[in-house]
Amino acid sequence: MLDTGLLIIRLIIGLLFVGHGAQKLFGWFGGHGLKGTAGWLESIGMKPGAVMALLAGGGEILGGLLFASGAWLVVGAALIVITMLVAIFTVHGKNGLWATSGGIEYNLVLIAVAVGVAMIGGGQYTLLN
Repeated sequence: MLDTGLLIIRLIIGLLFVGHGAQKLFGWFGGHGLKGTAGWLESIGMKPGAVMALLAGGGEILGGLLFASGAWLVVGAALIVITMLVAIFTVHGKNGLWATSGGIEYNLVLIAVAVGVAMIGGGQYTLLN
C-alpha cells in the first residue's frame, strides 16, 4: 500500500507540474505560452522575461517528469521546491499565508509533499527501480 500511495502522490503532483510548465511554454491547458508568460514575468520585474519563462516552464516540466517517474526523484523534488520558492518570493509572499488571498499556503503544501516524498523515497513503482 505504501508504494501505491507514493505512486499516486508522485503522479498527481508531478503531472500537474508538467501541465503548469506546458501552460507557460506552449499555451496548453489555458496557459499564455512563452510570449505571454515572458510578458507577465517582465511586468513583475523578472527580466529577461523570455529566459525566466523558459527556466520556469522548463523547471516545471523537467521537475514534474522526474518526480512523477521517480527517476532522479531528489532532482525532481528540488526543481519543484525551487519553483515554489521563486513563486513565494516573487508573487505570493506579499499576500500572506492563505491561498484565498493569493498567499503561500498552496506553495508550502507542494514544498512539503516534494521534500517529504524525496526523503521517504519514490517507492517500488519508479522508473529506475
